[in-house]
Amino acid sequence: MSNQHFDFKRFRIDQDRCSMKVGTDGVLLGAWFPMERGNNVLDVGCGTGLVAIMAAQRGAASVTAVEIDPEASRQAFQNATNSEWRDRIFVQCADFAHFTAEIRFDRIVSNPPYFRDSLRCPDRGRNAARHNDSLSYETLVRCAAPLLAPDGLLCVVLPYDAVGEFTKCASAFGLNLCHETDVVTAPGKQPKRSLLAYGFGSQGLRKDVLAICGSDGKETSDYIELVRDFYLKY
Repeated sequence: MSNQHFDFKRFRIDQDRCSMKVGTDGVLLGAWFPMERGNNVLDVGCGTGLVAIMAAQRGAASVTAVEIDPEASRQAFQNATNSEWRDRIFVQCADFAHFTAEIRFDRIVSNPPYFRDSLRCPDRGRNAARHNDSLSYETLVRCAAPLLAPDGLLCVVLPYDAVGEFTKCASAFGLNLCHETDVVTAPGKQPKRSLLAYGFGSQGLRKDVLAICGSDGKETSDYIELVRDFYLKY
């Protein structure tokens, strides 16, 4: 694998023009978020287009991918065009705060900026991708809620310590946490990330844990099964 691109089983992600490269968070979100074949999906802050392409591979009828950074959006368009699902992925360079659509989406997914108070690095593009100045949690939820179908889900990956803040924000717009998967590097470790799904109404909460490696240091069968359709090594 070169830092300029990342090869998956059925597609390649070129990433030389994107500040944020392919990472575990995006792959986990793209493989994990609850989806049915034929769903209409919106990917907010799509970056390289990774999650959007994963959604198309999983059978989404259409995927709209929104990205505010012009260079990243061009690269996402290139990656989508080079994939076998090019006719189902539509990339827009837009600020999600001003995004509108004529349809309601079955799933809205986002790997949002999460370094809320940490120091900036010299790379302005990387700052925009990692800090929530341009896409706060409140903006994401406020703008996503009207775009969701009545039985739709908003799905995100967040640092574990941000779950409470995001959930409180989501509830203010009528979205309740219905599925939480806490990601740990090994059994007994403190979660670093959480995969979250929010929907309207009271659906009850399903909560589970995904361990990437077992106590023997080998990747767990649950993790392998989740990403098997995407990573080359499986």
